[in-house]
Amino acid sequence: MAILVSRRSRVITQGTIGEAGLSHTGACRRYGKGKRCFVADVNARQASEVLDGLPTFGTVQEARARTGATVSLVSGPPVLAAAAIEEAIEAGIELVVCIAEGIPLHDMIRVRRRLQGGRTLLLGPGCAGVITPGEINVGVMPGELYSRGRIGVISRSGALTGEAARQLAAFDLGQSTVVTLGDDPLGGLQPIDVLKMFDDDLGTDAVLMVGDSGDDGDADEACARWIAEHMRKPVVGLVAGDDDGARQAFAAMHERGIPVTRDPAMMGELVAAVVAPQWLPFD
Repeated sequence: MAILVSRRSRVITQGTIGEAGLSHTGACRRYGKGKRCFVADVNARQASEVLDGLPTFGTVQEARARTGATVSLVSGPPVLAAAAIEEAIEAGIELVVCIAEGIPLHDMIRVRRRLQGGRTLLLGPGCAGVITPGEINVGVMPGELYSRGRIGVISRSGALTGEAARQLAAFDLGQSTVVTLGDDPLGGLQPIDVLKMFDDDLGTDAVLMVGDSGDDGDADEACARWIAEHMRKPVVGLVAGDDDGARQAFAAMHERGIPVTRDPAMMGELVAAVVAPQWLPFD
């Protein structure tokens, strides 16, 4: 089991330009079931061409109609990314993963309005993507760092996500899905949204929340309260940083009995202590 993406996902790319963009797409296609999952590129200037082995369509609507696409990976210049997200929303794409950073504030306000009441979920902007180990990698995370297992990971810190996977591996713990959220204050999916998905996922036994708290104390408080009152599965947290926001986030989790650390070196050990890995039904 997995959340957001799996080997059944059908992915299109939007805004792929330059060697870096082609390299990221190529790496995703080589990972797991990527050759089957990545089905098309959307580029109005190169419609009907083949981009690094992928057919290219002029619009997301056409790409979805021809390929059954369910997911879009949006990259490219930030001034164009919002329009790409909106086109995916209009076409009925289920999940947009936006790795583009620095989208102008007024553009993100418009995107948030378009998301309201619709079926499309947005991950990012400015995220590193989402990976279900062994199946599919949508973004820029190095796939070789992650292994299949039953720990869900939510992270706002791309740098710490790989370290979390390395530490979990030391305890023979893999990941069900790894979700990076990005740090845009007007971004799409928030920690509580992803926690709910992991709580309902039959393939996830516990969740590790990784990274900086940001500066929204109310959001940190609400997240800790939701975990304490509603989450049925164990949640472990790392709160990095030494500012007021980090201290407030740590206190909010600690006061509610949620296992939490401020030491990045303790992530794996803390998760292992909670889930008792010798009894987990690995598959």
